[in-house]
This record gives sequence, C-alpha cells and structure tokens, in this order.
Amino acid sequence: MTEITGKFREALGEENVLLDEPMGKHTTFRIGGNADIFVTPQGIEGVCRAVRLAEESGLPYYFIGNGSNLLVRDKGFRGIIIQIYKGLSYINAEDNIIRAGAGALLSSVAKKALDCSLTGMECLSGIPGTVGGAVCMNAGAYGGEIKDIFVSAKVLVNGNVETIDNASSQFGYRTSSIMREGMTVLEAVFELEKGNYEDIKAKMAELAQQRNSKQPVELPSAGSTFKRPEGYFAGKLIDDSGLRGYSVGQAQVSPKHCGFVVNNGGATAGEVIELIDHVRKTVYDKFGVMLEPEVRIIGE
Repeated sequence: MTEITGKFREALGEENVLLDEPMGKHTTFRIGGNADIFVTPQGIEGVCRAVRLAEESGLPYYFIGNGSNLLVRDKGFRGIIIQIYKGLSYINAEDNIIRAGAGALLSSVAKKALDCSLTGMECLSGIPGTVGGAVCMNAGAYGGEIKDIFVSAKVLVNGNVETIDNASSQFGYRTSSIMREGMTVLEAVFELEKGNYEDIKAKMAELAQQRNSKQPVELPSAGSTFKRPEGYFAGKLIDDSGLRGYSVGQAQVSPKHCGFVVNNGGATAGEVIELIDHVRKTVYDKFGVMLEPEVRIIGE
C-alpha cells in the first residue's frame, strides 16, 4: 500500500492523496466508513492518470462527485475513491451552449444558465448532485430530465477519452448506456434556449420553494431513496404501507416526504440498509411492488 500511495502522490500531488479517509465527510448522508485511499485529481488529465494508477494497483476503485446519491457501508471501502467534485468543476458558457466539468454542481450550472439568461435548466437547479452523476443516471425533476438538454459528453472508456452524443447515450428513466456500460463522465455539453432573466429566476425560486416545503432538505440524506415504479409513486406506496416516520436507530423514513430516508443524527449505514430492506419488503407484501433503490451502496 505504501508503494501505491507513493505513486499516487508523485502523480497527483501529495495534497491530493489521503489515507484512511472517513467517507462520512464526502457524502450528503454524512455516513460511511473509511476509504483506504482517497484521491482528488485535478483536470481531465489528472483523472486519467488516477485511473491508470488505480488499474495498475489492482485495487478496486470508485468515482464519486459530491456524494449526493451514495451510501458507504460502515466498514468503508477497501480500495481507491476517486473524487472529481472539485478537480473538474469548471463551467463555461458561449451563446446558448454550456460546457461543464463532471464535478460541477448542477445548481452551479443552473446559476450560470440564469446569469446568461438561458432557459432549460430550471427544473434541474435543485438537484443536489454533480454533472457527471446527473448525466450518468439521467437525473430529473419537475417534468424535466438531463436528456432534454444534453448534447454530448467526454467519457473515459477503457483508459481512452471518447465523445458520446445524445442518441448514443440511450437515456431512460434514471439510466443511460453511460451507466450500464460503466463509462466515467468527464465533461458534458448542454444546449439551452435564450430566455428572460426575470422569468427564469422566478421559475427557479418557485421550484426551490416547492422543494423546500415538501422535501426534508434540512436533514442529511441521499435525496430520493427509491426509483419511481411504473404506474406508482414510491412515496405514496411507502406512506400507504404505514411507514411514514418509521425508524431503525437514527435512520428514518422522513415524515415530511416518505420517498426520503434521512439521517436524524448519527445513523449508521447498517441502519439505513436495514430500513431500506424493511420498506421494500413491507411495500411488496402489501402492494406486490418491489421498490428499486435509487441510492448507490458501496463498500463492505
């Protein structure tokens, strides 16, 4: 491990390589054991170097953005976490095109669109994730999805940087060929439309008010815990199963919105997983619908 760490520090800079790093510091759930090696490469070339070293090491590795859709198990991650949240956070706008690094927050991209009076990102402005994760899973809210504005992305495939367009991405509900084929998004290009600054600002404010009034934004969570089953709403199924406010330890089905599992303070990943399993079983027993988690679970 010492030799591997030395190679990472030489290639990425000592300040960009941490050992035995608590993952609770890097997820919006504020939960998770330690990662053996935690690296923060800078720029696309830095990410490519990190991947080459990770593959040469033979250790498992996993990419994260700001950890908004992630649960790390209590024993942590035996391998290498590559965080691109800060090292790929650039956002550039020209005419009606926005080019953003995979680590840029969607909220920051939406703010850039507002500043440029570009419409099309209002519905995505409150999603607490990064561009890379949003593209990969075709994130969406309030009737809009990434696929509606997506033009292309630079992705890392088998050590090579390639460009994939909208049609090739095969976007579906919370999925894409990018996700299914294990590609890593490095940069995305979005096409928006010229709009009125005040109208865009008002729409963003309206959606933010709706989100804050209906979702438990005041507590740590990984966002919406379950995918929407076809023909149903996960939150309603959970509520109708009598699980509003149901807790396992400090993990709880949010009383404010049953589609969210929240950390009431000091929850463990084990408690969250036990709660998720109980919710799935209860809903299936009552309605015959098996909920599929939207949150990703890694580690051991």
